[in-house]
Amino acid sequence: MPGLWVDIADGLRGYYAHPTGAGPHPAVLVFIETFGVNGHFQDLAARLAQQGYCALVPDIFHGKTYSYDDAPNAIGHLKTLRDDTVMAEAGHSLDWLARQGEVAQGKTAVLGFCMGGRLAFLANAVHAARVRAAVAFYGGGIAPEQDSVGRPPLLDKIPAMQAPLLLIYGAKDGSILPAEHGRIATALSAANKTYTLSVFPDAGHGFFCDQRKSYHAAAAARAWPLALEHLHTHLS
Repeated sequence: MPGLWVDIADGLRGYYAHPTGAGPHPAVLVFIETFGVNGHFQDLAARLAQQGYCALVPDIFHGKTYSYDDAPNAIGHLKTLRDDTVMAEAGHSLDWLARQGEVAQGKTAVLGFCMGGRLAFLANAVHAARVRAAVAFYGGGIAPEQDSVGRPPLLDKIPAMQAPLLLIYGAKDGSILPAEHGRIATALSAANKTYTLSVFPDAGHGFFCDQRKSYHAAAAARAWPLALEHLHTHLS
């Protein structure tokens, strides 16, 4: 089934795709990169639907999209976001999914990329009781020494997490250095959490998106099945 725009709550819209058939199907809440709900994320929702998931991409940029060569304006928009506001919108999105007849109750995961990877990490703590699995592709701002856009680090949120977490990075990502991988892994292990951290050689930031100059086909081809396996294991 092709995706469609839906009204979630309080002016928040989202792009939604689901498998054919009545279901019930597990669901994935998808957090965007800092470029908005563009064609890449609409395609991603469709790809998840083809894999048997109801996929909702909340438009936390409220209609704004930016081209991949317009990073300054995209980052400028990112700087206006507040974690508490986005997590409230995530809660509304989870509520919306729970009301859909084709969605299996209690079988929802969060998945995010770039900015959205950090938000998926955060949602795994804030909405811990409602999340069964979490996947974060190169989530910037989780544990930097100093975040370039002023976001607070998230390591203090780890104790609240319940769902198994998959973290995916590129070894050549100049914005998320190996030392940050180490800080995240140390904090997760110290808190006795279930997680997997995978780093792909020669891949930079944004390597999964085939519309970005940083796209790395080999890494993307390996990372996607890893993410799907994580979802299947914890939502089946």
